[in-house]
Parts: sequence; structure tokens; C-alpha cells
Amino acid sequence: MTSPVISVRGLGKRYKLGRVKPQDTLRDQIAYAAKSLFRRAPGAGKPRERPHPKQETFWALQDISFDVHDREVLGVIGHNGAGKSTLLKILSQITEPTTGEVRVRGRVSSLLEVGTGFHPELSGRENVYLNGAILGMSKSEIKSKFDEIVAFSEVERFLDTPVKRYSSGMYVRLAFAVAAHLDPEILIVDEVLAVGDVDFQRKCLGKMQSAASQEGRTVLFVSHTMSAIRRLCTPRIVLQEGRIIADGRPDEVIGKYLDKGLNATEFTEFQFQATHPDVRLVQANLSRSHLRYGDDLTIDLTLESKGDLLVGIECALRDQTQSPLAYYGTGTLAGYEIKLRPGANRVAIRYPSLPLAQGRYTVDLGIARTCQYFYILAENAVSFSVDESRPLDAGYWFAQGRGAIYLPCSVESDHEVIHMDAR
Repeated sequence: MTSPVISVRGLGKRYKLGRVKPQDTLRDQIAYAAKSLFRRAPGAGKPRERPHPKQETFWALQDISFDVHDREVLGVIGHNGAGKSTLLKILSQITEPTTGEVRVRGRVSSLLEVGTGFHPELSGRENVYLNGAILGMSKSEIKSKFDEIVAFSEVERFLDTPVKRYSSGMYVRLAFAVAAHLDPEILIVDEVLAVGDVDFQRKCLGKMQSAASQEGRTVLFVSHTMSAIRRLCTPRIVLQEGRIIADGRPDEVIGKYLDKGLNATEFTEFQFQATHPDVRLVQANLSRSHLRYGDDLTIDLTLESKGDLLVGIECALRDQTQSPLAYYGTGTLAGYEIKLRPGANRVAIRYPSLPLAQGRYTVDLGIARTCQYFYILAENAVSFSVDESRPLDAGYWFAQGRGAIYLPCSVESDHEVIHMDAR
């Protein structure tokens, strides 16, 4: 087996909290020197001693180890503050690790934030050549790729305009086009694609996929969009508080990430008026957390009401990529609202014979009170898993990445009609 393109062993990054140095940049150094001269001037008096605050340390990354091989697309997922951006900055050689070792074989092109490597006073055309030169490419190499970069970015009309006048979307278009087309062996992309529109995001994902499969490049991709991670990435790792908590099969890795974000006791209330609503969602529980295909599921809600009220109940089912699968609302579909009495009220939502494939699922809950203009939303309020869709026989392949729902159908031929109920 060939040696990895990226090899990380025991990587750690420690930061000191608070202000560590009074001169972090050249401007700060000049200002600090001027203040020092002023303090030493005759008659200025002895400067007052100030106790140095105790420095606290924070480990953004701890004991990170993994390998990335040629033509692989590594997906890095994790919640905000997990250490994803710090990891990419170390791999891009923007910052140095505190502990551990990183070996990178090949030329690296990074897109870590909007406008990375762009000079605001230069035009888009000039920044293309500047970025190419930073990557170590000759002028002739850049020129040969220039037309492709402009066509992909779709900013030809503004090419000779200083990039400081570009919108964030235009910045990302040109920056990604430069990073992806200037022949790097390794392409590192952070969550900056979220700035672009849907068509451009789809275009970028296709380019990264072809860069790995057809052009032989290695890609590291950070995203909170699980559908993009599932589609694009083969190996995946999940970071939490600076450590790798999952590294394995797609369903296991994404399920681990979603589990860490679920808490049935934390609800977000969105109110469209200043007064507090007369009802709140206290608790949500499942009849079971592990199901098989065709099992029933009940969600028990506890609602606390201040008086006699009529409220609408809504729930949305999502798969492990957070894509919506199904929706139910008492007001929208059934045309009525639930009666609540003062105090605690129990409401049960029952799903009979769920035709779900193997995987992880979450439910969003909503309570609507139209006449009083408030809405309570509990995203990812409860979660459950379908552990076995079918026996290990013909048809088991259907549950492996082919969809989340089994649908009954019929197949007709000249001689017979076959009805399939997916059971």
C-alpha cells in the first residue's frame, strides 16, 4: 500500500487565553515601542506595576491521529468549537502544532475563509495570478488555467474590479475557482461554501468529487451539511472538544455526530410578541429508542398550559443527514387543534408501522397558537434508530444508502400482477 499523502500523529494545539503579547503585529510593535519610550521619558515617573493575570490554557486539539491516502476525500464534521478549523490551519501550515507530528506530501491549496489570500486593492484578474504565484506556479501555468477559472467563477464581468467591492458570494466563487484549478495535489476546503447559492454549492461539490476521482487529488472537506458529507466523502472523522470521537463507517460516524447534538430537555422558543405564551413544551419522550422495520412509535409530550387553550401540534421526521422525510400538523392536515386544560397536559403522537430503513432518525416538534401569534419549535427534540430493516436476504442491499423509506408498489406483466408491501 502506498504511503499516505497526509499523516497526522499525536497532534495537539494549545492556546493561551487572554492577551498574551502586547505586540502581535508590526503595528502593535510600533505602538508598544512608542509607549515604552514615553514611559522612560524624563519626568514621566516610574510606570505603575500591574499584576500579570494568570494565564489559562485551552487545548483546541488533543491527540489527533489519522491518515489520508491519495485520491481520498476526507470529511471532517463536528459542532462549532470542536477544533475543525484549527486542524485545517495546521494542515495548511498557517499555524504550528504544539505537540505531535504532521507530514504532508504534495502542494496544498486552502480555502478556509472568504477571501483567503486575496489582496482587497487588487482586481480579480491580478488576484488570480497572485494566488497562483503563492502556490508556486509559473505565469505560463496560471495563464493556461485562467479561462477555466473565470468560466467556473462566473465573475468575468467584474474581473478587472478591485475585489474589495465584491460581495461575499463573488469572493467565494473566485477563491474556490482559483484553489480548485491551479493544480494542487491537496485541496483543503472549510465551510465557506455555505456563503454561495445552491447552484454554486452543487457546482463546487461536483468539482471536488471529480478532483479526487478523475484528477487524482486529495481533498479535505469540512461541512455541517450531512448530505454533502455523505455524497462526497469516503473516510469521515468526527471531532468533539478537540478529540476524534468517531472514525469509521458513514452511518456510525454521522450518527455519532447527530447524537452529540441531541438533548430532549433543551427547547428553543420563537415568539412573535413580547408577552410570554400561555403554553410551553416541558418534556418529550419516545416509547422506544430502537426500532425495526414496521414497528410502531409513540412520542409522549408534556405541555404546561396557563388556561383553556387550543394549540396545533406539528412534527417533522428527518433522516441522519437531516433531510426532511415526513411532516404532520394537526391544523394543516387534520383541520383542528388540541384542547389543553390548566396545568400539565399529556399529548401522544403515534406513528403506526413505520416503513423505515436501517439508520438514525430525529423528530422536530412544534406548537402553534395562531390567534396569539407565537410558535414553539424544538429542533431534534427526540431521536431513534432503526437497527434492522430486514433479514439478511435478498433486499438487504436496499437499506444500504438506497433511501430511508420502503414504499409498497405493484409490478404488472402480461401474465401476472405482483403486489409488494415492502414487508
